[in-house]
Order: sequence, then structure tokens, then C-alpha cells
Amino acid sequence: MPFLKKIVKWLLIFIGIITLLLGIFAGYVYLISDTKEPNIINEDSREPGAVSIANDSLKTLGSNWLLKNDFGMYELYVEGAPYERGRIIGKLSEPLIQYQEVAFTNQIKRMIPSQSYLSFLKYVIGFLNRDLSRHVIPEYQAEIYGISKSASDSFNWIGTPFSRILNYHSAHDVGHALQNMMLVGCSSFGAWGENTTTGSMIIGRNFDFWVGDEFAQNKIVQFVAPDSGHKFAYITWGGFAGVVSGMNDKGLTITINAAPSEVPINTATPVSLLAREILQYAKNINEAVAIAKKRKVFVSESFLVGSSADKRVVIIEKSPSKMDVVYPTTDFITSTNHFQSRDLGNLPRNMKAKRETASMYRQKRLEQLLHRSRPLDIVKSAAILRNPYGLNDKDIGWGNEKAINQLIAHHSIIMMPDSLRFWVSTEPWALGEYVCYDLNKVFSMKEIPQSSVASAQMNIPEDPFVQSSCYRDFLYFRTIKNNFTFDHSNSFVFNPDSFMFSNPSYYDTYRILGDYYAKRQNRSNAEEMYHLALTKEIATENERRAILKKLKKLKR
Repeated sequence: MPFLKKIVKWLLIFIGIITLLLGIFAGYVYLISDTKEPNIINEDSREPGAVSIANDSLKTLGSNWLLKNDFGMYELYVEGAPYERGRIIGKLSEPLIQYQEVAFTNQIKRMIPSQSYLSFLKYVIGFLNRDLSRHVIPEYQAEIYGISKSASDSFNWIGTPFSRILNYHSAHDVGHALQNMMLVGCSSFGAWGENTTTGSMIIGRNFDFWVGDEFAQNKIVQFVAPDSGHKFAYITWGGFAGVVSGMNDKGLTITINAAPSEVPINTATPVSLLAREILQYAKNINEAVAIAKKRKVFVSESFLVGSSADKRVVIIEKSPSKMDVVYPTTDFITSTNHFQSRDLGNLPRNMKAKRETASMYRQKRLEQLLHRSRPLDIVKSAAILRNPYGLNDKDIGWGNEKAINQLIAHHSIIMMPDSLRFWVSTEPWALGEYVCYDLNKVFSMKEIPQSSVASAQMNIPEDPFVQSSCYRDFLYFRTIKNNFTFDHSNSFVFNPDSFMFSNPSYYDTYRILGDYYAKRQNRSNAEEMYHLALTKEIATENERRAILKKLKKLKR
């Protein structure tokens, strides 16, 4: 009996110590979850003034402006010092900033309906992003702080406006690292020399980043004339100062692709802000590489960098501990979601990603389309980015992650750095009309424009697929899929036959039907659907294993 009392005593002591440590850790995370605002000298006197509303589609503030074009995209021009830029961006695009935060948080709540888990996740992200501001250069801290002053107070339960807007710049990094899956499954390429009709560089990419349909609306084509560095343009959304796709006035381009990454322990520079720094301050590949070497990142990323000065495109590959550069051996280069350099390419997690994810398949398909389409021009480049089929034109279902066009892209972009022109896709995804912009034209303007600054005569028409019955069937399919996926009450009902025939070549159609029947205790139909799913082109080995696990569970 005394021995048992000793065991109980030490067990209680152990539990008490663990509880105390957890309490201390929780208190620490709470204290560091909000980021300290930067100190802006003479902040009050640097207020940029009031916004003037010229008409329904144009706002101005001094020589800065925001207008909405006929395609539903916004065009924003801003100039000046960091803090002033941020305040001007915030004042001109305040409704867009607040809309974007609502869209983002609404989708997160759909994905994670538990309020207690959301609160827990807030502190986990706060811990992962501790000291984040120390890894963001003062210029971008000041700009983001200026932007954050136009953020809504409705989300102060997440954090202060500055800490929220700053942390959103690492959403790509944290989401990618926490789940270590291709949440940003992008495809990009560069071609030049004999591979293009004129010999000039053509760079294309799909930014396949989906956080709900609402988030992909209100895209902004932003033109920046900073007080230091180069003038540049990039595709963004309300409140986001980082770069995922952009080009500067020296003919340097950059796009980012996620790569297999370990779960981070310490925070570092968000990859979008590193891409922004390269775009703003590099005029050639050597300068881009030098900037990339200076910064530490906390997830693995590939930066596709094109340079008019160097007449080629390279890939800067960067992990939290290593960096390498992939130089092309021919007149084209491709990038999906795995590393290709010798050292980083042979890391075990990268080799596993090549075997088990859609990345290697998608790269082979991209190379197949590039070879077939040579010599490339702008229209052929758009056709590649819009292609929804698998290797050898196999029908793998609409929306398959193995396709170049996964029908989820936030935006698709084609760039010709030699002529300083780029083309941005309009809704839906990469299928809408590509709108052309000319940096020479925009940055030489002396007056505020009264209508779109696009060079519309050079636009690429929308994909005819948008007018097809297959497209209408796909819209029905994804509506049912999204409703079923986010119906956490398991009460969503639909017509299984109509759903099956809306996307019959896609494995996920049958996976969803299997889940639907399994929830209704219809074991025979569920088994049949899972078996059908296994006969299709499945995007990843994880998904294949998940279906096999469901079949095994049904048979128990």
C-alpha cells in the first residue's frame, strides 16, 4: 500500500509539472502571437491625404490610382517611400483588403469548423511565426504596417491588424509546411532561342493556389514605382505586398513554386517577400542569386527567374538550410513542385515527392507540351497553360492535380521580359481572356488614366472550353464536391448518377461517391465506387492509399 501511494504521489507530481509547463508554454505563445508594430518617424505628419473618387471605376490619391477594368480585375499604381506606399495602397484598396480577409477567414472556417481548434491553431501559427518581423526587412515592415491601418477591426480576435496582415504573408509557407502537401501545386516554364518564334524569352505559369472561390476574385495587377530599387509589376490581392508572379522594368521576372519541405521550428523570411525583394532590387540573375543567399527561409521553395539581360531562365532552389541554382542545358526550363539540383534533388523527402506526388508527372507533361508546341508564341503558351489532359493527351478528368490546368488557378500569367509585356488571365482560372500589359507604356504615363491601361489589342481570347457542355458539367461537379466536402454535418444529399456523369474520367468522382455511400451504410455501392476510383489516374500515392484504407475498413 505505501508503495502504491508513492506511485500515485509521483504520478501527481509528474502531471502537475506537465500542466505547469503547458501553462507556461501557452502563456509564452499568447505573448508572442501579436507582432510589435514598426516605429514610423513622424507618423502622424506623413498621412497621405484623402482619396478622390473620379467615377465608379477610378479612385485617385495624388498621382496614385486604382481602377477596375472591364474584365473585373483591378489595376493599381503606387509610388513613393515604404510607409507612404502602404498607406496609399490601404486607402485606395481598403474595401478589397477587408473583402480578402473575410474571404480567407470564411474559407478557413469552412475547412475547420471547430472554434476551439481555430483558437488553438492561432497560437500554433503565432508560435511558428514568432519573431517574424525580425526576418522582414524594415522597408516591407513599414509598407505592410501602412497597409494594415486599412484592415478591419472585426478580426482583432485573430490579432492586431499589423500582426494579421504580416502573418498572412507567411500563409503559403505555414500551410505548406504544417501539412507538407502541395497546397500550392504550380507549374511554370521558360523558353527562348530556337524554342520561340522570335528567339525572345517567353515565361508562363499557373499559380494554382485555392482558398475558396471568393479569394480568387478581385485580382489586382499592381504597378509600383518605389523610391529605391526598380519599378515593377506583380499580380496580387488586397493587403498582400509579397510577390508570387511579377516582372520589373529591367526585364527580370520571378515566379515561385512550393517544394517538399520539413515542418519548421523557427520562423524566417516568407518566400513571397524574398521574391518581392529580388523583383525590386535585382536586374540580372547574379543579383537575384545574391539576394536569395542573404535571406533565410523556413520552407522549401523554387524561384523561377528570367532575365532579359542574361537571355535565359534559371531556377533558384532554396531550403531552410541549403541553396542551389539550376542552370538550363537547353533553351527551355520547367518547374513544378520538386527540386532538380544535385544536392537538394537527392534529399529523401524530395525523392519521395517525385515518386508519390503529382509533381513529376506534371513536369513530364509540361515538357511534352513544350516539345510539341515549338516554336512557342504567346497563343501556344496560353494553350499549354490551359491544357487539362494527362500524358499523351489521356483524359484524366477535369481538375486532376496531374494536369497543367487543374482548374483552380488564382491566376495564370505569360511574360515576355525582352519587350516588358505580360498577359494575365481573367476569370475563370486560366480559361478567361488573357489581358496584355506593357510596362513601358504604364511607367511612361504622365497623367492619371481614365480607363484600363491594358494593351487590349494584344489580348489572347478566352478558351472555347468555357462555352462547352463539358465546362458546364464541371461547374456542377465542383459545386457538389465543395458542398459535400465542407458539409461537416454529413447531411448533404445529391443525385449520384448525375454527379458521376459530370466528370466520369476523374478518380475523385468515384472517391466522393464511395464516401457518400459509406456514410449512408451502403457498403456494396461504396466498395464499387472505391474500386472504380482505383482504375483511374490518381493524383498522389497518399490518395491511393487513403482509398485502399477505406476499402479495407468496409470489409472489416
